[in-house]
Amino acid sequence: QVQLVESGGGLVQPGGSLRLSCAASGSIFRIYTMGWYRQAPGKQRELVATVTSGGRINYTDSVKGRFTISRDNAKNTVYLQMNSLFPEDTAVYYCNARVSSTTDILDDYWGQGTQVTVSS
Repeated sequence: QVQLVESGGGLVQPGGSLRLSCAASGSIFRIYTMGWYRQAPGKQRELVATVTSGGRINYTDSVKGRFTISRDNAKNTVYLQMNSLFPEDTAVYYCNARVSSTTDILDDYWGQGTQVTVSS
């Protein structure tokens, strides 16, 4: 089994910053792509940013220049630094990881989600 545990969400004023963290644990052999997705009320879940094990990064257009994704492979952790936040960034943010387990199973895993609210 593989678990993803997120932290770092909360309430912030427009223009503020937050840093999300997501740590993977369990029967991990190798982690491939890690990323962040978000889901606002009444909307579909959307990709925010991903980073491959080799460091290739992809952002959705609306966060380019404001958000930075990074990962620490030694700690099996991915981060999302969010700056210049807008009210429209309000959503539940989910961590995702593609993991091959020690039992040779390749699968996508999700965290429980962390709420980010941008409001004055």
